[in-house]
Amino acid sequence: MTLAAKAVRRRVTVRGVVQGVGFRPYVYTLATGLGLAGHVSNTGDGVITEVEGTPAAVTGFCARIAADAPPLAVVESVSQEEVPAAGGQGFVIVPSRAQGPARTLLSPDVATCAACLAELAAEGDRRHRHPFITCTHCGPRFTIATGLPYDRARTTMADFPMCAECAREYADPTDRRFHAQPIACPACGPRLRLLGAASSGPPEMIAGDPVAGARELLARGAVLAVKGLGGYHLACDATHPTAVGLLRERKARGNKPFALMARDVTDVEHLAHAGPAERALLSGAVRPIVLLRRRVADPTAMGGPRLSEAVAPGSPDLGVMLAYTPLHHLLLGLPTDPEGPRLLVMTSGNLAGEPIVTDDDEAIERLGTLADAWLTHDRPIHVPCDDSVVRICDGEQLMVRRARGYAPLPLALPVPVTPALAVGGDLKNTFCLGEGRRAWLSAHIGDMDDLATQHAFARAEAQLESVTGVTPELLAADRHPGYRSAHWAVRHTDGRPLVRVQHHHAHVAAAMAEHGLDGSRPVIGIAFDGTGYGDDSAVWGGEILLADYDGFTRYGHLAYVPLPGGDAAVHRPYRMALAHLWSAGIAWTADLPPVAACPPDERAVLERQLERNLNCVPTSSMGRLFDAVSSLAGICHRSGYEAQAAIELEAAALAAAEPDPSGYAFTLRDVSPGGVVTADPAPVIEAVVADVRAGASPALVAARFHHAVAALVRAMCARARADHVLDTVALSGGVFANSLLSSACAGALRADGFTVLRHHRVPPNDGGLALGQLIVAARASARRPPGGA
Repeated sequence: MTLAAKAVRRRVTVRGVVQGVGFRPYVYTLATGLGLAGHVSNTGDGVITEVEGTPAAVTGFCARIAADAPPLAVVESVSQEEVPAAGGQGFVIVPSRAQGPARTLLSPDVATCAACLAELAAEGDRRHRHPFITCTHCGPRFTIATGLPYDRARTTMADFPMCAECAREYADPTDRRFHAQPIACPACGPRLRLLGAASSGPPEMIAGDPVAGARELLARGAVLAVKGLGGYHLACDATHPTAVGLLRERKARGNKPFALMARDVTDVEHLAHAGPAERALLSGAVRPIVLLRRRVADPTAMGGPRLSEAVAPGSPDLGVMLAYTPLHHLLLGLPTDPEGPRLLVMTSGNLAGEPIVTDDDEAIERLGTLADAWLTHDRPIHVPCDDSVVRICDGEQLMVRRARGYAPLPLALPVPVTPALAVGGDLKNTFCLGEGRRAWLSAHIGDMDDLATQHAFARAEAQLESVTGVTPELLAADRHPGYRSAHWAVRHTDGRPLVRVQHHHAHVAAAMAEHGLDGSRPVIGIAFDGTGYGDDSAVWGGEILLADYDGFTRYGHLAYVPLPGGDAAVHRPYRMALAHLWSAGIAWTADLPPVAACPPDERAVLERQLERNLNCVPTSSMGRLFDAVSSLAGICHRSGYEAQAAIELEAAALAAAEPDPSGYAFTLRDVSPGGVVTADPAPVIEAVVADVRAGASPALVAARFHHAVAALVRAMCARARADHVLDTVALSGGVFANSLLSSACAGALRADGFTVLRHHRVPPNDGGLALGQLIVAARASARRPPGGA
């Protein structure tokens, strides 16, 4: 028998995140090392390999292909089939095939690896100080991809022909850049340039080294628009006495905290606490913004630069990320560089409420009143993608904003769904595509009240359909009649069914889906947020639901109080405080902070509104109760950004010394026997007023209030368990981004023997809403009879 007759050939298909992560070069090395012939290619279905050789070698290849995969790969499945032996010698990477719908998974963008950073700093290296250095283990992926399979021709690098040296590295199986699609060098681009604002007309090129010029401008207090992976940032020296205030004023940001960028965690240790889990996030491949608790003591006592007070006024946290692109490292300075800014404010390049800017011409136009100069380049950004925001709560990750580094990775679903699109909410919008047991949650889009954000939503939805291959047969939206996201869904049904999902049901379902629950048994869902349209047309937000994917029962809620003037009460927490005082029967006396904060004319109008119930929709919102207590304690009367009053109330609670947890308590009342339980906040409001009048510190008021809310959750869950024999609790809604409250609730519930579900990979706020909409709508559609409405 000849050697050829003994050979076997096998086709192996690997699915998952296997494109843009060096998988084909890895397969090449594995196959040639085992003496196998054949080929490997990217397809819309994944990476397909055919290997031919001795049975032992082929078996060894199949055993190792998933086990030894590159670090950035996520192998979901490996399928094999025998095919006829073809003979031949050698193993090759063949051109990609794009036939059929996309079924493979695209990698997120990845922070610059250590090997590339070493070359960036090495004076003799040909990529020394090259702002676009990358390899198969790092660099842009999602934001430059124009289609699948993932090859250079289907990225925004397609217009940058490789120079001879890059082409040699690209073709060399022993090189770290073997088939690295974004491969680049100073000879073949992309190229950086620095533009400065002119006295009239368009910005002008600033001569010299763009990075050196940018660092000099930053040191002088200038605001720079810096083109990143998924959009422009606005940057300034975070320690400059006037630069941060100037940026805050130009961006009309109010007191909303800015994010910081540092070169190393040691540069922020004097400012905030960073434990092992935070350090791992900061220095890993994703490098999101990590919310770190600020140090109470004078940070300058530990050394390090003094931070401008305008960076994060009133916030208990500092949002910190470490440099994740070569350009960031250059801006913050290599070890041999002259001294320059060590901490930068790095915030999204946009005006408040608008989507992040990605286009170069738009950056000149839309950021013209914000920036003094533009550090830009000629590689287009195809997919906008903001920075992700994460915190650590009780040693576990709590996602606040899911974007760069996580999108477009799918989430595993516990039950299969028909191809569907859920459009999310109007605040912190994300949407979600799903099919089978996968759901793709989009990157953060933004607030849908801006027309530019609505256009960004439409572009992002079309792009995610193209890279996932999902063609929705069903749409899902919130029940709020005024949501712009829901209006978009109505306009784009094209004959497809549209399922409207109640807001807080979606929150609870998202937590269930994230934790892999199949919905066969209901959970006790605690859905606390600021605003959600209720089935009785009231504004819900302090909800205790008994829920599965098929439906929910409203077991309990905060007692209704009037929401005077709608959004006016959201932006002016003193109005919410006055409404709670009015509901509790407490007079508006001048010694109470919200009474003093409300202008007399407004107060008179507000009193008439409440007396006559004019434009006073009832609300059960826990978020609005946080606002009210924040104002009553004298902490925050006007909110310049979403949840400011609640964030500053949490900060005050954290500063309390030995708080007495027994100060405040809600009263529970049954509306009817076996009916809905209401939690009356009036006794809490009365106790807060008594403390304020007795001279209690805002910190003590804040701490007692947090304890009271945690005790309410504990009591309501105990009643629900006694009534319905349920022992799993899902904590969801934006209020649970408050880690102090989340930790207190989870600890108390676990002590009582409950299984507690908290968000880790999906935000508890409306950024996770679409996941819950998707799975609820898919179940509703499956129950609908053929031809049903």
